[in-house]
Amino acid sequence: MKIILQADVKSLGKKGDVVDINDGYARNFILPKKLGVEANNKNMNDLKLQRAKQEKQAREQLEAARDFASGMEQDEVVLSIRAGEGGRTFGSVSSKEIAQAYKEQKGKEIDKKKIVLPEPIRSFGVFEVAVKLHPKVTGTLRVKVTEMKG
Repeated sequence: MKIILQADVKSLGKKGDVVDINDGYARNFILPKKLGVEANNKNMNDLKLQRAKQEKQAREQLEAARDFASGMEQDEVVLSIRAGEGGRTFGSVSSKEIAQAYKEQKGKEIDKKKIVLPEPIRSFGVFEVAVKLHPKVTGTLRVKVTEMKG
């Protein structure tokens, strides 16, 4: 019997896969637990439409990420941190602070988990920070760290 999986099933396949399994296994386990549906014409057509919709959404998300990344390339976020003796920084700048400053200064949100910082910024200057917006799109944001006055 051919079945379209509605959920990931260990040793069978992933959601959306069409698998050929024994009739008994399908009737007694897969169908009652709603892990799959019979692969008839209607269900196959529904699967095709669902896949087309998912592909369209994926393309739109990729395009939106590319647009956001290209806009972000021109942006610069300015952060001020306290200075200790000899012009050294007192503390560091983390991805959370960068995300917060970007929201305040540019009015757009970036998830702090998407900001790729190998280690917190501990010096003054301008830094290029990678932002992973999408599995296929990584943008670059300039972060300028200045000395806090007062």
